Amino acid sequence: MRAIVFDRPGAPLRPAELPVPEPGEGQVRIRVHACAVCRTDLHLLDGEVGVPEPPRVFGHQIVGTIEETGERVGVPWLGWTCGRCRFCTSGRENLCLYARFTGRDIDGGYAEYAVADRRYCFPLPDGYPDEQAAPLLCAGLIGFRALRMCGDAERLGLYGFGAAAHIICQVAVHEGRRVYAFTRAGDDDAQALARSLGATWAGGSDEQPPEPLDAAIIFAPAGELVPEALRALAPGGTVVCAGIHMSDIPSFPYSDLWEERQIRSVANLTRRDGEEFLALAPQIPVRSHVTRYPLAETARALEDLRAGAFVGSAVVDVASPTA
Repeated sequence: MRAIVFDRPGAPLRPAELPVPEPGEGQVRIRVHACAVCRTDLHLLDGEVGVPEPPRVFGHQIVGTIEETGERVGVPWLGWTCGRCRFCTSGRENLCLYARFTGRDIDGGYAEYAVADRRYCFPLPDGYPDEQAAPLLCAGLIGFRALRMCGDAERLGLYGFGAAAHIICQVAVHEGRRVYAFTRAGDDDAQALARSLGATWAGGSDEQPPEPLDAAIIFAPAGELVPEALRALAPGGTVVCAGIHMSDIPSFPYSDLWEERQIRSVANLTRRDGEEFLALAPQIPVRSHVTRYPLAETARALEDLRAGAFVGSAVVDVASPTA
């Protein structure tokens, strides 16, 4: 099968011919249709969240068909949990001590076939083409978990208006929240996308919103945004860091945190998150703004993500005849 593989940190992903994988106990084989690109792939490529054993196939927002049943499913970042540790047995499987992750510990979706734990294959709602469904499986799910950590915040800031934020903006607007979108300074395209999706305001991350925020979600992997977001919060507000990796957070005065402001992080997802979000998405309905790439250009998709060359989500179209 055709695949795009990782060899070592810092080296570009390369095309390869690999054997079609055989499913093990509890696994199914999936014919991959599409796989969305995630910033976590860049962190893996740069050696910032562990070094996968090469050759590894990245990609953890997989849409495909289970060969045995013909069922179309989605496969997320969290690919396996033990079911026995204190986190798994207390409804916190996202913190499993022995968790394995799709595209890092298990070969992912930048290939024509993948195997996945049947427990972590989500049935996908009807009405979503493959390329629209793929970004829901990490950008959507992690954003959804981060949004739930904001409680009933009415005034919500989203820092870094990319794949996750443009999906969660739609959910937040649907719930009646006022969304304030923060982008790279001068990123007119991302700001225009935010406004088109219902954001009340959009501006640069170096700006202050027109009113204090009840909560802020930081999707950009930039630690310097944490103090900025804190200073934008009303008393009692929350900053949620939604990425798997972030640069160091600079020091800030205690007065920025005082008045019961708080900072917290999001780690991975649970199957319940997946079930709830994939049931909600078609009710809104959530629509992903997608730029498509053929499988052979997966490395370019990642570098375009790094450069901010597109708005919304990038999806590798594995099943296309020209992929």
